[in-house]
Amino acid sequence: MTSVHTTAPSVSPLPQDGEDYRLSLPNTARSAGVARHFVTSLLTGTAHSAIVDDARLCVTEVVANAHRHTRTSLIRVHVTVGREQVTVSVADDAPWTAPAPGGMPSGPTQECGRGLILLEQLALAWGSDVCGCCTPSHKAVWFTLAADTRVAV
Repeated sequence: MTSVHTTAPSVSPLPQDGEDYRLSLPNTARSAGVARHFVTSLLTGTAHSAIVDDARLCVTEVVANAHRHTRTSLIRVHVTVGREQVTVSVADDAPWTAPAPGGMPSGPTQECGRGLILLEQLALAWGSDVCGCCTPSHKAVWFTLAADTRVAV
């Protein structure tokens, strides 16, 4: 697994061609469920059917974190469905609340931070990007999944 934290545009370091899909959601408690259904509808019945559950879990965690930890008005979900992998990026308007890979809490009694542990275990790569150069305007947390690299949890 690879964790990345950058200040470049929100793009996985793993090159990928494919179809792009976007969804903008209001920042509400229901947004994680809507994003989960969106990703499920994109992947079910495709060559990526084996990673649908992982994708559902990861997008739910990342969107729920954006809802819980930011006051952004919109949460934007961008999905690239490639032939060999899927990359999901979740953006919000709070550039300075980006998670730090490797700075995850440990122990089974932790009440928060488990979503990042899930990303670390399930994703081929994940990271966060602060976008907007000198005056950051938003951040995105992204993850890439591929069926052939799935790790048993």
